[in-house]
Amino acid sequence: MSAEIKIEHLNQYYGKKQALKEVDLTIQQGMFGLLGRNGAGKTTLMKVLATLLPKSDGRITVCGIPVEDSARIRKMTGYLPQDFSMYPNMSVYEAMDYLGVLSGLSTAERRKRIPYLLEKVNLQNDRKTKVKALSGGMKRRLGIAQAILHNPRILIVDEPTAGLDPEERVRFRNLLCEIAEERIVILSTHIVGDIEATCEQIAVLNNGEILYQGTVSGLIEMADGKVYTAQISRHELPQLKERYIVTSMLTLGNNVMIRFIAEKKPFASAESCDAGVEDAYMYLMNGEGSEA
Repeated sequence: MSAEIKIEHLNQYYGKKQALKEVDLTIQQGMFGLLGRNGAGKTTLMKVLATLLPKSDGRITVCGIPVEDSARIRKMTGYLPQDFSMYPNMSVYEAMDYLGVLSGLSTAERRKRIPYLLEKVNLQNDRKTKVKALSGGMKRRLGIAQAILHNPRILIVDEPTAGLDPEERVRFRNLLCEIAEERIVILSTHIVGDIEATCEQIAVLNNGEILYQGTVSGLIEMADGKVYTAQISRHELPQLKERYIVTSMLTLGNNVMIRFIAEKKPFASAESCDAGVEDAYMYLMNGEGSEA
């Protein structure tokens, strides 16, 4: 059975509104990043892949199995939604055990697998803590543990680091990378840093359409030679922001150090610099970096 998700000509409708338009994607083992603005269609695509939402049109196979075979797909898929919540008055272990029962795991399997997973997500010392007493990051890690409780071949996580502090975000990203060594892990996010730190293969989704699919380095190459830095006065900033895509700013007294995108060198004091993922993403989403 191939470790691959293949999506061909996927269209998805909510009534007359089209949420996904002719989506074609191939996703293989490892970390795959799905990047896009809020409302781009990422969650819709995740729900279709997790068989929580029937597709409107197109063809999807998950490890060679048609997505219409929802029972088989769900057995091999773990899903962590953006609005994940668990039974607040249960302890961490009780919640995992209950979900294990719902997943059809035997008592022996649960006794072996739950302690292993709690250790993997660094919650072994919180097994008796009630879910409602956990921090946001701890709940997210518990969410991953429950999503892989039945040892799925595919893990789908939707906006997993939203609202986490920097330390928890790094810990969570490292956990996903470890899990992806033996699975397909799809990370859906609007946070460019999460993609840059974890994924080699990515797709960029905007208004339901795929704008880019390939490697992170390939995306960066699109903005090569189009990223500049310059120190300007504060009163020049509004005019420059009207003409160029500004990706970062640092105030230096009465001046501002800016990083921006332009098709060619715009003025003498601008200095070319290496493009990053965020620069390339902004360039792609805006079509071009400056006025013609």
